Amino acid sequence: MNLSWRERGALAVYGLLMGALQPLLRRKLQRRGQQEPGYLHQVPQRFGVYDTPVKAGAVWVHAVSLGETRAAALLVHALRQHMPGMRLLLTHSTATGWAQGQALLQPGDVQAWLPWDTPEATRRFLQRHQPHCGVLMETEVWPSLVQACRIHGVPLFLANARLNDKSFHSAQRWSWLSGPAYRGLRGVLAQSNADAKRLRALGARVDAVLGNLKFDVQPQPVAQANAQRWRSQWSRLGQPRPVIMLASTREGEEALWLEALAANAARMQAFADAGVLWLLVPRHPQRFDEVHQQVVAKGCSVFRRSALPADGAWPAQATDAQVWLGDSLGEMPQYFHAADMALLGGSFMPLGGQNLIEAAAFGCPIIMGPHTFNFAEASEQAQSAGAAQRVADMDGALNQALAWLSDRAALAQAQQAGLDMVAQGRGAADRYAQEIVRQLSDSQVGGLSHGA
Repeated sequence: MNLSWRERGALAVYGLLMGALQPLLRRKLQRRGQQEPGYLHQVPQRFGVYDTPVKAGAVWVHAVSLGETRAAALLVHALRQHMPGMRLLLTHSTATGWAQGQALLQPGDVQAWLPWDTPEATRRFLQRHQPHCGVLMETEVWPSLVQACRIHGVPLFLANARLNDKSFHSAQRWSWLSGPAYRGLRGVLAQSNADAKRLRALGARVDAVLGNLKFDVQPQPVAQANAQRWRSQWSRLGQPRPVIMLASTREGEEALWLEALAANAARMQAFADAGVLWLLVPRHPQRFDEVHQQVVAKGCSVFRRSALPADGAWPAQATDAQVWLGDSLGEMPQYFHAADMALLGGSFMPLGGQNLIEAAAFGCPIIMGPHTFNFAEASEQAQSAGAAQRVADMDGALNQALAWLSDRAALAQAQQAGLDMVAQGRGAADRYAQEIVRQLSDSQVGGLSHGA
């Protein structure tokens, strides 16, 4: 791949700038680590310094955060089916991604932080681990990393690739950087035709449109059983309590919900008369305490999931609380199984929404606000299928929740619509794995099937 002098200059300036910003990254990690200790784990790796012994030849998968790691789990399972004995190098950028990713490791696998995107750090990362190939999940295209892979001969793929309009226009404005990055990928496997069109416009080689990996998520029997136990304990006088989840809320959205709830006395009383339990699950763990204080300050009784005894005992507060705070990691399937419906976090402020496929897969219909640009295709598909309803604001969301509570047939229809939509979209993980294996075979990248 030939670079213009402007592109080479832009990459050089970018590398210098990223290097100069490293002290800020160290301070940020220290601050985040005070609330999430995982950010203080193996900090030198963030700068390309690795001291753990590794063996060359692993399949490297980068899943930046929690959502990407869940998608990566589906792909990794499929890759293992097609490449028996495959060793995995799994990298992340967030503590939640790391925690989720530990469940994917098998003997011989390695988990590490992806380093800060400087030429030196990415070079040391590749020299240390020597992966046979790399798979970036969804959106994680970094200029120095891509160029380092090109120089070291590591085929690099972008899988389950998506690119919304906002990110597309931003990449166009920085084309001297984004152009070499997207052109430097060995191949791009996109979620949708719209994503493929935008990625091609940036110079990416889009080889196939294979759907969304997250449609392959499966109901989890343990999560179902625990959710059923919760629901039975939440019952009052033998009557189940309706459970309305606020899923992956972002900063400011809890205040919108509390304000909308208090603004209409008749509606608030209707929720109370129905015995509604609000299941509030903030997206970021560092906000758990803040959100708890915010809800308590409004006069709501709150029970924290983390306070549920491990021995199976059930405190009275866990049944009587108006709000359950989902302050745990890795239990979203359980929360979705337990809820009758969910309000989609990130969609009631201009933050782009969250993935709603997992909710649909577990029979939990979604009420979403106006801002779903990060997952536009899945949101439109869910709405068209009847598995989701779009509203203008939080006030509309509460009205829609009441409408479903008063029409259980309509709610059941929405729940089934989500299950049907996900069933029709399954099979993407195997398609992605087959395409990656085919391209590696065509490129004569050997040693993968037996983890050389």
